[in-house]
Amino acid sequence: MDHTLVAPTPPLGWNSWDCYGAAVTEKEIRGNAEYMATHLKAYGWSYITVDIQWYEPLANSSQYRPFAPLIMDEYSRLMPAENRFPSAADGQGFKPLADYVHSLGLKFGIHIMRGIPRQAVHANTALLGTSSTAREIAHTNSICPWNTDMYGVDHNKEGAQAYYDSLFELYASWGVDLVKVDDIAASRLYDTHQPEIEMISKAIKRAGRPMVLSLSPGPAPVEYADFFAEQANMWRVTDDFWDQWPLLLDMFDRCRTWQALPKEGCWPDCDMLPLGHIGIRSVDGGGADRWTRFTKDEQLTMMSLWSIFRSPLIFGGELRDNDDWTLSLLTNREVLRMHRESHSAREVLRQGDLIVWTAAHVDGSTYVAVFNVGEQQVLPVELNLTTAGLSPSVASQGIELWSGDLIEVNGDILQTNVPSHGVRLYHFK
Repeated sequence: MDHTLVAPTPPLGWNSWDCYGAAVTEKEIRGNAEYMATHLKAYGWSYITVDIQWYEPLANSSQYRPFAPLIMDEYSRLMPAENRFPSAADGQGFKPLADYVHSLGLKFGIHIMRGIPRQAVHANTALLGTSSTAREIAHTNSICPWNTDMYGVDHNKEGAQAYYDSLFELYASWGVDLVKVDDIAASRLYDTHQPEIEMISKAIKRAGRPMVLSLSPGPAPVEYADFFAEQANMWRVTDDFWDQWPLLLDMFDRCRTWQALPKEGCWPDCDMLPLGHIGIRSVDGGGADRWTRFTKDEQLTMMSLWSIFRSPLIFGGELRDNDDWTLSLLTNREVLRMHRESHSAREVLRQGDLIVWTAAHVDGSTYVAVFNVGEQQVLPVELNLTTAGLSPSVASQGIELWSGDLIEVNGDILQTNVPSHGVRLYHFK
């Protein structure tokens, strides 16, 4: 199976982490899926992903409970906690929930941690498809520094690949379309866990069901770009991203580092969009239950940078609480067209508080994003279009995609005013 065919364009979806942390429930998953089917599916949004700790019955926030008992089957595989996901009763796992998401015309994703449950290793439980046991394949010195659930899997041990094969065989039987694997793309203690990435990639191919493979957290090392592109569909270029301007400002450097690398099936990932109502049961990111702290201009900047760079767009807020403004950010057809159909995005100018990105559309037209990353309330800009790679003779008129305003160009100079932390996003035909 050619993994580049699984995600030919950057995925668009929703993930439960920013609003519910480790404590999301089936009712909340279903409710957000219903909203997406009604309001967003027509615009290309499709993935509904259950983030971490769905196998932990007493999870109640984004704070992990050290060495908490986890729900597990007889083959050392984690299973949904039935008190939070009632349809998982009787060993059905996520199949009923995935079936419901599919019935809405959407796709279903789950988060997992790299490795094998510690409680399986300590109990030395069985593995499916091999005579090896959990203890025999565990790499007990390979641990996650921020979550106690798992040990790494030693790829040199007999039965290691069979364990990962059994996981993805299970996920395929559930109908999973995306798997976000955590503690694997970058590590505070170790380098990128390449052997486990390779085992997971192989297990997906063997499972016989197309699944998007998303790797977290970041920053993924850019020197491994070819490896990531060969093995996965998405990989994080940042640690967890939250609604704080310094993190958004920093993302310009990260996107510039990776700017030549997005391509069909392979998407460097700027992380979730902390928009709308977030922090409901997630206390990460320096805040509790709140509306996003980004100003409207900062929200436009984030959406414009993610879209022109072609990061996956994964919304983090409680969809059902969206106001008209937040919904408008997700349903701008021209911005989404740029995200879906453009290529060759790059930073072409960085001068003081002014940053300019361009991208080409497959029809030969050009996108230009003009950012003001400074504190000056309004930044007057006179941009020579040749700097953006445009021929003035074919770029006499453009459209600002967020406002829909027509822009006239005088000679070869684009004159505009950009608010602090804001953007003007143009399409020149």
